[in-house]
This record gives sequence, structure tokens and C-alpha cells, in this order.
Amino acid sequence: MEVLLRPLFSLPSRTLTPPPPSPPHQSSHSQNSPFLPPLIPTLSKTLLSSSSRFLSPAPVRQAAQEGQLSAEVNADTREWVMQDFYNLRKDVEAASDRVEEIRASAGPQQLEKELAELEMKAADSSFWDDRAKAQETLHALTDVKDKINLLTDFKTKIDDAVTIVKLTEEMDSTDAGLLEEAASIIKELNKALDRFELTQLLSGPYDKEGAVISITAGAGGTDAQDWADMLLRMYVRWGEKQRYKTRVVEKSLGEEAGIKSAIIEVEGRYAYGYLSGEKGTHRIVRQSPFNAKGLRQTSFSGVEVMPLLPEESTDVQIPEEDLEISFSRAGGKGGQNVNKVETAVRITHIPTGVTVRCTEERSQLANKIKALSRLKAKLLVIAEEQRASEIKQIRGDAVKAEWGQQIRNYVFHPYKLVKDVRTGHETSDIISVMDGELEPFIKSYLKYKCSMSLSASDAN
Repeated sequence: MEVLLRPLFSLPSRTLTPPPPSPPHQSSHSQNSPFLPPLIPTLSKTLLSSSSRFLSPAPVRQAAQEGQLSAEVNADTREWVMQDFYNLRKDVEAASDRVEEIRASAGPQQLEKELAELEMKAADSSFWDDRAKAQETLHALTDVKDKINLLTDFKTKIDDAVTIVKLTEEMDSTDAGLLEEAASIIKELNKALDRFELTQLLSGPYDKEGAVISITAGAGGTDAQDWADMLLRMYVRWGEKQRYKTRVVEKSLGEEAGIKSAIIEVEGRYAYGYLSGEKGTHRIVRQSPFNAKGLRQTSFSGVEVMPLLPEESTDVQIPEEDLEISFSRAGGKGGQNVNKVETAVRITHIPTGVTVRCTEERSQLANKIKALSRLKAKLLVIAEEQRASEIKQIRGDAVKAEWGQQIRNYVFHPYKLVKDVRTGHETSDIISVMDGELEPFIKSYLKYKCSMSLSASDAN
């Protein structure tokens, strides 16, 4: 700017007189103007000197270096893309083999045959004469249809991924968008295949039902109550990630922190089958946040899991003399009714000592019906575990011993570790576990349970 302005200020001082009026056909900025003669040569020299700087060979060399660097980056990028493509092709081949294996073991032709037979039964005019049998047939029909749809979906997804891989091989250039789409398909497919394999391990009579989780704080005082609250959040997060309808129906708060007990209802297919292995005592080791010295504290909380059975399916008759029913006032939400009227119901099965409590409903009758349904579900599960044909054959001492079974340790200090004492499965990513990532533990327990049942049948 100084170079451009200096000629203006260096002009000789003169009296500036306005130029004579120009004719209409001439411009006011003619060549006879006193401003232009000294200004134009100076500007020309300035512009020439400045342009000579831009025409120097340094920017040319810099542009050449940038072009060479860009070529190297593009070569590296192509190499990385091809490497990703080779890895993707291996994943697609592995997933394809897995799909073919699952479809062969499931038997699509046999499933189609079962579907035709069940549809023929459902179309019979006397189908609804036996309502219980009709409901059972409809459930079986739904299961077969869902299985066929899943197998078809597996085949469609793997075909799409294989098509993308073949197109990429035939193309001259690699399309990153297609590779991302194929990778996403394979990722979702592997998750669905894992879930399908887990369902094949569930063969119990109530595994397809929803679940009721009861959490109770054990030994450890305030730390145990806080630990029970952490378990409550863990199971709620797990249910949300599985896209189940999760609802905390009852919660008893602790005096300082945490909860004394809580009940969660998880509505969804196979919820009980997945969560049945969570029954037992959960142990935590950590630096106590409620201790001024920060000493290491060990606390316990008990978890119990029951199937969420519909009212019409719990056709179990329990003699009235085997039940001890008591009523009390239920605090919390519900208005003055729950605080003035004894709406909370507690039912104890005298022969076994199994006890259930229900407070979430506003009326005593509704709480009694729900508590009785939960008691029947709990007794049915215990009867299945003890292989008893009737409720009266359940042994009370075996029920009490199950409650004290320690199944999993959660160590926060001096190191981080979550370990299942039954299967030996462990992980150091304790944060993810507490955030609801229970799939590895559930899968390892179901495999362990299946292997134990196979070994027991071989022994017999």
C-alpha cells in the first residue's frame, strides 16, 4: 500500500484548477488530464515489480511438491480401501457359510410342512371347541412363521452383501459407499445370527415368555442398597437395548441411598429365557463412596427371575391352607388411598417358604391377583428346576439354598473385573457391563447350561 501511495504524495505542489469543460463527445478522463501523466508510469512500474514476485519459480516448486504429496495420499487411500475390501470379502464368505449352516440345521422344508399342517388345523370348524388347545396351536403357528421369516431374511441379506462384493470386483474403481453398505449389512446380520443361535439354546417351557426381575439388597448396609440400585439400572438398560418393554413396577427406597428392593417387568419374546441365568447373588467389591476413609467394601444383592405368565396360562391350583396372606399399607405414589387403606398384599407359600409381595396396584384385590400370579409362576419355575410333576412335590430346603448361590463377582477396586463363577467368563470392561452389555455372559451361561444338560442325559 505504501508503494502505491508514495507517488501520489510525491507529486509537485501545484495549484489545482478544474479542467476546462470537455465537448459532449469527449470523456472527462481524457489524456490531457494533469493527474494521469505522472500516475500511470509509476503504477506500471509498481505492478511490474509486484508481478515479478508472483512469477518466481518458488511457487511452482511448491505446487509440484503438493501434487506429488496428493498422489502419494491417493495411492495410500486406494491401498487402504483395497485392504478393507479384502477383509470385507472374508467377512461375507464367513457369514455366508454361517447362514447356510443355520438354514440346513433349521430345515426350511420341514418348517414349511409344519406351517401347512398348523394352518389346516386352524382352519378347522371345531378349532375353538377346546380354547386352551387352540391357543397352543396359534402360538406354535406364530413360532413357525417367525422362524421361516428369519431364515428368509438371513438369505436375503447375505445375497445382497455377496452382490455388492461381486460388483466391486467387476468395477474399475472401488466405491466406498457400496463397501460401507455391505459392511453394515454383515454387522447387522451377525447380530441377528447370534440372537437366533441363542434362541435355539432355549428349550424350556417358559423361555419364550416375558420376565419379572426381583432385586433385593443383601448384606452390606447402605453400600448393598446402592449396589441394588446399580443392578436395577443395569437390567433396565439391557431391556432397552433389546427393545423390550421394560417397566419398574415397584421400588422401595433406602434410608440414605439406593434401594431396598425393586421389581422389573420385561415384556418381550424370550426375555425369561435370556434372563433366567441371572438368578442368584451378585457380589461387588469397591471403594465405598459412603465411607470417609474410602475403605474397600464388599456388598451383596440378590436377583430372582420369574416368567411373566398371562393369567389364563397359570392354571395351577394351590390349596388355600398352604397360603398365608397378609395386608399392609403401601406408601409412595397412588394418592391418599394407598396410605390410608391396606392395599399392599404379601403371600407366603407355607410348604416352601416362598414369599411374594405386590404394592403397585391401587386396590387390594388387584394386588392380591397379581401377587398370586407371581407366586404361581415362581413355584412353576422351581418345580421345573427340581423336576417335580406337581407343586406339592417341591422341597422347601432346596428353595432356600438356591437364594444364597453366588453367581457373579464385580470388582471395581483394586482392579476392574467382572467374572461369572459358573462359566468362568470374564471381562475387564466393567463400565459396559453396568451399562447393560450382558450378551456375552448370557450366551456363555446358555451354552454352559446346554452342555450340563447334555452331560446329565449321557450319564443317565
